[in-house]
Amino acid sequence: MTGDAHAIALQEHSPVAGVAHDERGGISNPVLGMILFITSEVMFFAGLFAAYFNVRANAPAWPPIPPTVTEELAEHFHHLKAEPWLALALTVILVLSSFTCQFAIWAIRQNDRTGFIRNIAVTVILGIVFLIGQGYDYTQLGFGLADGVFGTTFYTLTGFHGAHVFGGVIMLSVLLYRGMAGQFSARHHDAVEATSIYWHFVDVVWIALFSTLYIL
Repeated sequence: MTGDAHAIALQEHSPVAGVAHDERGGISNPVLGMILFITSEVMFFAGLFAAYFNVRANAPAWPPIPPTVTEELAEHFHHLKAEPWLALALTVILVLSSFTCQFAIWAIRQNDRTGFIRNIAVTVILGIVFLIGQGYDYTQLGFGLADGVFGTTFYTLTGFHGAHVFGGVIMLSVLLYRGMAGQFSARHHDAVEATSIYWHFVDVVWIALFSTLYIL
């Protein structure tokens, strides 16, 4: 085997060869796959939002207070919008994580692996903080999934979003591990680009959820 053939064989079996940019132009397979996946997720969340607004539009009051709900529980429903400060803090955390994720993209495009690893690590930490904060928020709400249609829709929307954040944290953690192993560069980082698209999507969905559930 010649030297050139040996180099080609090594490149084909390289762990980063599969995420290399398409030098002929166009969208690479990892990025295209993520865009198609997010398209399906947009339709999924659109269905959840449509169900929420349909229920809300047909309710005589919002949050609806069924006869079985106690006065104390009704106060918890209204307290959610009266003092949304924890949810606002979580929103700020997730928005900041979107910025650090983008900083990581800009760093790896410049072949700055140190900056990439640093910003991805911060993004992972902020994602974990968000999940912990959301779990704590659940313990303070005073109502559960089975407490009327409001409780059901609230936990369904925020719960599915939390699952997506958890998945994003796992993806970012894998990027961090691979980045520390030196697997990304300015030419080979499509997996990073794809993951960043997903993380920005998760951020946008939460902003829509916060605006819908805690403000409107």
